[in-house]
Amino acid sequence: MTMPMALEEAAEVPLRRRVVARPVVAAALLLERMSPRRMRRVLLAARWGARPASQEQAMAARQAVVAVSVRCAGQGCLPRSLAVVLLCRLWGVWPDWCTGVRTEPFRAHAWVEADGAPVGEQDEMRLFHKTMTVPARRR
Repeated sequence: MTMPMALEEAAEVPLRRRVVARPVVAAALLLERMSPRRMRRVLLAARWGARPASQEQAMAARQAVVAVSVRCAGQGCLPRSLAVVLLCRLWGVWPDWCTGVRTEPFRAHAWVEADGAPVGEQDEMRLFHKTMTVPARRR
């Protein structure tokens, strides 16, 4: 028997923000098909010139992404995190993009952080060991 997949609760998101989020999610789905090395290079180039994102900005991006994509609202942590950083970049900011693993039980995960804390995550994030990051440029 399979467990039902839990979807993240979609918040009220303005239409304008949802319209912008749709093509960003499509771009994230293309980006997730790249090798990790190429994906990181693209993200490093994309963050150029962006200011660090606040928790509020990153959360607004996450809510917009989750509102337009069932995959991102479910267990699609990689496309969700990619879409969040890309949407933030359109707003001129960049959160820290992270991937990591935990060992007991084994699980891989991708997420974003802002102001030094994970954005919208329900997991116990201290159990994850970061394996790849594209941090915001600090000034």
